[in-house]
Amino acid sequence: MHPADLDRIILIEREIFLFPWSPGNFSDSIDAGYLCQVMEQADTIVGYGIMMMSPDEAHILTLGIAANWQKKGLGKKLLQHLIQSARNMNAKSILLDVRESNLGAAQLYQQMGFQQIATRKGYYPAMCGREDARVMQLLL
Repeated sequence: MHPADLDRIILIEREIFLFPWSPGNFSDSIDAGYLCQVMEQADTIVGYGIMMMSPDEAHILTLGIAANWQKKGLGKKLLQHLIQSARNMNAKSILLDVRESNLGAAQLYQQMGFQQIATRKGYYPAMCGREDARVMQLLL
C-alpha cells in the first residue's frame, strides 16, 4: 500500500463499511510502518489489509474486499497472506476485532482457526448507538 493507493482504498472502504476509516487513518498506518497490503486483480485494487506488529503479537486492524469481488475467496487469500506475514515476523498470535453483526467475517476467521477470546462492549459505532466487538485470536 502506498499513499497513491488511498483514493481507491477509500472508495472501497466507504462502499463496504457503514463507519469507514478516514483517509488519515490509512495514512497514519502507512507512516507508522504497519504492514499495509493491497490486493490487485488486473491492475485494480480489490482489497486491502493493515496489520500492526508488536514483539510477540500481530493485530489485524482492518481488512476489506470490494463489494463486487466478495465471495470469491479473496478475503481468505488476503487473510492467509497476513497470517503468513505474522509468522515470518515471529509473532506468537494474531488478534482482531470483528463486529457482532459481521457474521460472514466472523465465520471466515473461525474457519481460519481464530477463536473468540473476549467481547468489547459498545466498541463500534452503530446506526442505533454502539455495537459489541468479538475479540478473536489465532495462536501461531
